[in-house]
Amino acid sequence: MFRSRRAGLVRRLWRQRCAAASPEDAPSTLKPAVHALFKKLKDEELELLVQVVESQGAWESGCILAPCGDARGVKQGLPPQVLLCRVFRWPDLHQSHELKHLCYCDGGQGVCGDMAVLCCNPHHFSRLAEPEIPPPPYLKASCGPSWPDGPQHPSTELLEFSYDAGDWCDTSLSWSTVKDGCWCKLAYWEYRTRVGRLYAVHEASVNVFFELPWGSGFCLAQLPAAYRSCAVRRARGKIGRGLLLSREPGGIWAYNRSEHPIFVSSPTLSPPGPFGLTVLKVLPGYSAKVFNWAGDRAGWQLPGEGPCDPHSIRISFTKGWGPCYSRQFITSCPCWLEVLLNQPH
Repeated sequence: MFRSRRAGLVRRLWRQRCAAASPEDAPSTLKPAVHALFKKLKDEELELLVQVVESQGAWESGCILAPCGDARGVKQGLPPQVLLCRVFRWPDLHQSHELKHLCYCDGGQGVCGDMAVLCCNPHHFSRLAEPEIPPPPYLKASCGPSWPDGPQHPSTELLEFSYDAGDWCDTSLSWSTVKDGCWCKLAYWEYRTRVGRLYAVHEASVNVFFELPWGSGFCLAQLPAAYRSCAVRRARGKIGRGLLLSREPGGIWAYNRSEHPIFVSSPTLSPPGPFGLTVLKVLPGYSAKVFNWAGDRAGWQLPGEGPCDPHSIRISFTKGWGPCYSRQFITSCPCWLEVLLNQPH
């Protein structure tokens, strides 16, 4: 009875294996290693692994602890977390330094009894986003008009524009004046229109998602708007689980929980170039450090645009902007988020 139950759980896990397996993941290599790891998991941890894998990490789950430092039976010597992430999420993963523990995982390396253990829950990890080599910029003026479809209703109290060589250009939309104890406030925008009130964040992390039941946090589906264009409705339909924004030692991290890319810019991703700040593309399942507290950012300027708030982050859902895209400014993106940070003391 006991053995048949565990065997059933293992069969369910193998049915969920990544469809796109790499050539080196032959049965003679990875499968024995994975089975050896399954045997080391307690019954409740094996059941939790089944739930996590079958739900594709839809819910925040507990840690799955496995002995570390024992590579017997693993031809490649893969650590447990790399092994399970490779089987159930990223077949092209090779090294542990390509992974990052998510903020809600408290099962990093530790000791259970007299045995060293670590969390190997594949949905307690993300991959680290790296800047991509951009294609040549579109042949457009760096500061040209870019008007989205649908009527526009600019929020004059939070929108500023500068006039440069006869063209309108975006400058900072809001400024970080957070003084009520929260570490940031979130503003949700559809093109040039801010929708809903500012959302104050007091916990160390916050989920931003489209609709329930993707957890607690900032639910964008609950924000009403007088008018939404077809492009906005399409983009909103792709937000899904959205992103996890977390305050961690040294800076702010964004984890893409959705099935589509997000695009991020902040004054600390890289110094502004001739076409403005760098826009980083973060793929599904990847994390990026989107703000670094170190360094002096006072007086930052966006070339041709004017001053930039040194304590803000901009995140667009599904659509990129900047010199490498047809959209020159984030206000040409259908759905985006502005993160206004409280300045640390």
